[in-house]
Amino acid sequence: MARARCSCGQLGIEIEGDPVLNALCHCTDCRRRTGSAFGWQAYFLEGQLTGKSGTAKARPVPVAEPQVRHFCPDCGTTVWWTSGTAPGMVGVAGGTFDPGVLGEPIASYRDENRCVWLSTPEGWTIYP
Repeated sequence: MARARCSCGQLGIEIEGDPVLNALCHCTDCRRRTGSAFGWQAYFLEGQLTGKSGTAKARPVPVAEPQVRHFCPDCGTTVWWTSGTAPGMVGVAGGTFDPGVLGEPIASYRDENRCVWLSTPEGWTIYP
């Protein structure tokens, strides 16, 4: 079992098994959501989510792929979300897991928006 949690530790979820997808996304929305050069996310089947702790606040986000983001009302960390383009799945912010829980991402999405100084490792699947 893996646990993802917010910065202050108030909000967490528990997941069983490996992610269906472990990837980086370089779209403008992910960059703004994280305040970084990319978003790191792992997608799991809804049935892999085995528990939640704390209180989440949900916010619908009208982006290209509409999402409902669940975040900590105390520290603001987005921990998980659901997306209209991935029904039956839960996206979890990669950085909310303890180090070493997730393996290396295997794909890079919206690569046309990738910062020019950021390269992706050999062998990754690259999506425009």
